[in-house]
Amino acid sequence: MHKPKQDAITSLHDLSAVDLLAGYRAKQFSPSEVLEEIIAQVAAWEPHIKALYLYDPDGARKVAKASTERWQQGEPTGTLDGVPATIKDNVATKDQPVPLGSASVKLTPAAKDAPPAARLREAGCVIFSKTTMPDYGMLSSGLSSFHPLTRNPWDVSKNPGGSSSGAGAAGAAGYGPLHLGTDIGGSVRLPAAWCGLVALKPSLGRVPIDPPYVGRVAGPMTRSVDDAALMMSVLSRPDRRDGMSLPALEVNWKALEKSPRKLRIGLMLDAGSGQKLEKEARDVVVKAAKAFESAGAVVTEIDGILTPEMLEGLDHFWRARTWDELSKLSPADRGKTLPYILSWAEAGAKLSGVDVVRGFNQTMAIRAAATKLFCEVDYVISPVSPVVNFPAEYAAPLNDPAKPFEHICFTVPWNMSENPALAINGGYDKKGFPIGIQIIGRRFDDIGVLGMGKAFEGLRGPQKPWPTPPKK
Repeated sequence: MHKPKQDAITSLHDLSAVDLLAGYRAKQFSPSEVLEEIIAQVAAWEPHIKALYLYDPDGARKVAKASTERWQQGEPTGTLDGVPATIKDNVATKDQPVPLGSASVKLTPAAKDAPPAARLREAGCVIFSKTTMPDYGMLSSGLSSFHPLTRNPWDVSKNPGGSSSGAGAAGAAGYGPLHLGTDIGGSVRLPAAWCGLVALKPSLGRVPIDPPYVGRVAGPMTRSVDDAALMMSVLSRPDRRDGMSLPALEVNWKALEKSPRKLRIGLMLDAGSGQKLEKEARDVVVKAAKAFESAGAVVTEIDGILTPEMLEGLDHFWRARTWDELSKLSPADRGKTLPYILSWAEAGAKLSGVDVVRGFNQTMAIRAAATKLFCEVDYVISPVSPVVNFPAEYAAPLNDPAKPFEHICFTVPWNMSENPALAINGGYDKKGFPIGIQIIGRRFDDIGVLGMGKAFEGLRGPQKPWPTPPKK
């Protein structure tokens, strides 16, 4: 069985989903061969980064073998038949527990696949593992009371971000092309930015999810915009279990050719609140804006929309919400929670009902501000994170439970306003660590945001090679 020409320079585990499907179709390699390369890559990387949970190579081998046989007969079963994928811990998969990254959660097997997992399985994905996350998804970190500490493949002394921490690390380490994360304040975009990946936080309801919640979405984490769009073509299929899902739309997820010419782009370098933007992150975003300007876009610097009152309000609301969950546990179980999260959530018990309602009402203030902004611009370009990176052992860049959300100042507004937002690698710091930029569009313009990301892939210049496992 001959290998494709590109395989001389690109390993099977590094190929995109688009290229894998083309290779299967041409009988250049099989799903089983691809999976074996990924298993070898996991063996080389996993002792160093700890990205996976419920890793099941033998179960995956059976699924890949069945897919290989279908491709040999020219009868693939779905859009992603034979493409390897991982799913975040908090997205339910049938007969497997959903620990939510916390030792305080009882390990009860899920009765059925949640909608995003169901769609990937129906499409023929080879789901070989779940991925790690921090406690209750309330950290942008690989730190967890349940999972081992997850580290960043670009620099194992650094954090991969979170809460889709394992997905980000797995994507950068070459554990196949498709990784499913979730995002309520930046949880696919932050790890994507710190791991050099592409991640789409879709418009709320574009990808059915269970349980649904204010601002909560599931989205693709990949190495290319094409793969993110391919994954969206599957994830966006309807599911009645999500009462917040959008009506099914016939979106052509392959229609990514989009010229920035004459588009009005707002360049947001100050979120309006939160951590100060570091110079190297600022330089990468400014360079990206100039690239769009050179392609004919009209770029104007704009003010951020997030006020300190908005950020504090979200903090109050989420503290109270998390304390509500933790307060239902026995003191012994509650004590198993990550101390940082427990300390943060316990303050929620001291908030009044009025404090919490005021906090929740800031979601509507953010939505109003975003709506006003997008009357004036077509797209916004901003940093994903104000910081380039932070230590692997930290719960957050400031590592202070009194100031937990200063670093999500560029990402969280778009969850509350429901706008689609894409993270994509924009460049690197002087040590070669990736720095992401964010492209935000109007509500429901998911395909436009992906199109702008695709245009940027052609504008940003050559990318550094993906990291290789540390030598033993």
